[in-house]
Amino acid sequence: MEKILSMIGLAKKAGRAEIGEEPVGAAARAKKARLILLASDAAPSSQRRAASFAEVGATVLLTIPADKAQLGAVLGRTSVAMAAITDIGFAEAIAKKLAELDSDTYSAAAEQLAVKARRAMERRREQAQHEKNVRRGKKR
Repeated sequence: MEKILSMIGLAKKAGRAEIGEEPVGAAARAKKARLILLASDAAPSSQRRAASFAEVGATVLLTIPADKAQLGAVLGRTSVAMAAITDIGFAEAIAKKLAELDSDTYSAAAEQLAVKARRAMERRREQAQHEKNVRRGKKR
């Protein structure tokens, strides 16, 4: 669990995490959130909102085995009920670590994020090749 929490902290330091209900909702509505993390002891209203955000933003929602205080300590707050990871690489890595911890619960989400990460990498590679072709003046 410690590796997962440290990875979430790294995502925050890299500027790839949104913390709290309003920023998570905004990121989900803007389709920027790749993974929404919910603390295990989040209130039922927060759980409903997180599920709504995940549905609106077509985002994966995972309840992690850490309470609000643990999640808050990693993210520099007293307590955090939900956070969103906006980078697909961090999201995939966190889901993979969670799947190693509990494969029954998290393996489907880890596979889904792995597919999304692979597609994002292909799009980046195609875009870079396109820009290279444009610089060289190649036509189709």
